[in-house]
Amino acid sequence: MVISDTRPADVRPGEVRHPSALRIVLSTLGKFHSFDLARQLHFRRALQAIFTGYPAFKLRGEQLPTKMVKTFPYLHAAYMRFVPANEKLRSFWERQDRYWLDRYVSRRIPGCDVFCGLSGCGLYTAQVASKRGARYVCDRGSSHIRYQDTILREEYDRQNIRYRGIDPWIIEREEAEYELADAVTVPSQFALDSFVAHGYPRTKLRLVPYGVDLSRFEPTAVPEPSSFEVLFVGALSVRKGVLYLLSAFEKLQHPRKHLTLIGGLSPELRPYLRRAKSRSNISILGPIPQPRLKDHMSRSHVMVLPSVEEGLALVQAQAMACGCPLVSTTNTGASNLFTDEVEGFIVQPGDSEVIAERLQRLADRPDLRQSMSEAALRRVQAMQGWSEYGAKMYAVFENLVCA
Repeated sequence: MVISDTRPADVRPGEVRHPSALRIVLSTLGKFHSFDLARQLHFRRALQAIFTGYPAFKLRGEQLPTKMVKTFPYLHAAYMRFVPANEKLRSFWERQDRYWLDRYVSRRIPGCDVFCGLSGCGLYTAQVASKRGARYVCDRGSSHIRYQDTILREEYDRQNIRYRGIDPWIIEREEAEYELADAVTVPSQFALDSFVAHGYPRTKLRLVPYGVDLSRFEPTAVPEPSSFEVLFVGALSVRKGVLYLLSAFEKLQHPRKHLTLIGGLSPELRPYLRRAKSRSNISILGPIPQPRLKDHMSRSHVMVLPSVEEGLALVQAQAMACGCPLVSTTNTGASNLFTDEVEGFIVQPGDSEVIAERLQRLADRPDLRQSMSEAALRRVQAMQGWSEYGAKMYAVFENLVCA
C-alpha cells in the first residue's frame, strides 16, 4: 500500500482542509467508487477505516494510509479470479462473499459516527453500528433491487434468454438494509425514481452523482480522421445492452468503421458473440487494466453505453475526460452527467435504430463530433474530479449526525 497524507489529485488547489469531528467507516465488496469517496473523507480527516473484499496488492496507489484499509479478500478475490460457470455454485459463492465480509466488518468496526456500506454487504454491520448510536447510510449504486430484477427479467424474456434472476436472499437482504438505513444514497435520478416507484420514502433518499479521477483520465491521442472508431466499455452482458449495440453497428454506414468491445464476457452472450469475433471490424479485447482505458477512449470517435439498467456508469465520465462523446441510454444515469445533443446523445434503452441514427450523425459530421468532444471536456472539468462528490457525501453524513 502507498501511504499518503497529501491532498488527493482531484481536490481543488487551495482548498483548505478542516479538522472534522465526524468519524466515518466505509465498507465495499470491491473498489467501485468507494475508494474515491475514502480519499475525499481522508482529506477531510473524517475517514476512520474502509473495509473491502479486495486483496491488498490490488489497492496499491489508492493514496490511503495502510492502517485505514482493512481487507477480507478470501472469498471475493477468489471469486474474481475463478467465476464459477455453474449457476448454483456461483449463487452460493456470491452469498458467502457478501455474508462473510459483512460478518468480518461487524466484528471489527471501530467506533464511528457514520457507517456507510455498499448495498448487499452491510446488514449485520449496520445493526451493530446503529446499536452503538452511529448513523447508517446504505450506498446503492444501481436502481432499487426489485426494480432491477423486474427490468432485467423483462429484457431477458425479450431476448429469449433464460434468466436465473437475482438471488431472493440478496433481494431480501438489500431490502432489510433499505429499511434500516437512515438514508440511502443513489447516483442518478433514474435510480432515485426506481426507489420512489417501489414506495420508498423520498425523504430518506439522497441523490449524489459520481465524479471522475482527472489525474487518471485525460486525452492521450486524437481519433483517426479517416476511420470511425466506436467503443464499448463494460461487462458484455444483456444488462449492458450489448446486443443493441451490435445491431446498431451493423446498420452504420462507413467504409472504415470499427467497434472495440472492452470488458468481461457474460456466459449468456457467448453464442451471440461468436460471429462478431470473426469480423475484421470488431475487436473483443476482454477486460484491460484501467490505465490503458484512456488510450482507447482518446482514440475513439464515440463511446456507446446502451445499458438496460444501472445506476451511473463510471466509464461515461472517464470517456468525457478523454474527449470522447457518448451515446448513452436514459437508464445509465446519463442525464445527471451530460446534456443530450451537447456532450453526446441520450436515447431510450432497447432501440438499436436510434443508436444507429446517432452514430451515423456523428460519422457524417466530424464538426459535430469535435464540438461534442470539446463540450465533454469542459463539462467534466467543471465537475472538479471527485471533489464535488466528496463534498456532497460529507454533507449527507454531517446532516444525519446533526439532525
